[in-house]
Amino acid sequence: MRQATTTTGGHLLSASSSVPSGSPVPSASPGASGSPGGSLARRLVQLYAGLALYGVSSALLVEAGLGLEPWGVLHQGLAELTGISIGVVSIIVGAIVLLLWIPLRQRPGLGTVSNVFVVGLAMDGALAVVPDVQAYGVRIPLMAVAIVLNGVATGLYIAAKFGPGPRDGLMTGLHQRTGRSIRLMRTVIEVAVVATGFVLGGTIGVGTVLYALAIGPLAQFFLRVFALPAPPAGSTVVAGSSSGGAILRP
Repeated sequence: MRQATTTTGGHLLSASSSVPSGSPVPSASPGASGSPGGSLARRLVQLYAGLALYGVSSALLVEAGLGLEPWGVLHQGLAELTGISIGVVSIIVGAIVLLLWIPLRQRPGLGTVSNVFVVGLAMDGALAVVPDVQAYGVRIPLMAVAIVLNGVATGLYIAAKFGPGPRDGLMTGLHQRTGRSIRLMRTVIEVAVVATGFVLGGTIGVGTVLYALAIGPLAQFFLRVFALPAPPAGSTVVAGSSSGGAILRP
């Protein structure tokens, strides 16, 4: 079942955190001094492998056709309205959101900018080669696989520590500027994008609910799996600040 949607890596989590989804967090500055443990090569591989896999997992969720994550609903609705490739829609929306970082005084990292482009391109590529499916006996397992792969992708690219996704920065920026909780900012934004996307023709279904319930535990687990090694004892490297909780956006 070919539908149009995507999301762009909307998760900002601490690899060591076990705080529930939506908990207030300090912002992780991609421009903090020093660098995390792990070689640069490994971090780059994790970043781009994670972002590409995120796009592929989103494409599989689209093909399952059983419901999409909030930003995906918006992207699908816009794609249906404009007829533009969903990957291109994702890139455009991500770029617009990134521009909103300017008045919020957020600083993007390499991962932030890469997020905008890589996820959309990977999703378009995956949708071009993955065949349409109709039978529920295939669509249901495909939905489950897509959600698990999304958790793997989230763990990979966030653990690389190259900066949050554009939508995460929007939430943390609003949190810092307004003094309102991350939970409230997340809820307001996601209700707005879901409602808008649904009106435009985006899909809401059981996959939306399952994604919302599963992505937090999955992302936390895979963040630990792909966590970078700590800098050697006595190293002069100062680790950049990390969030003390989790922002999990379906």
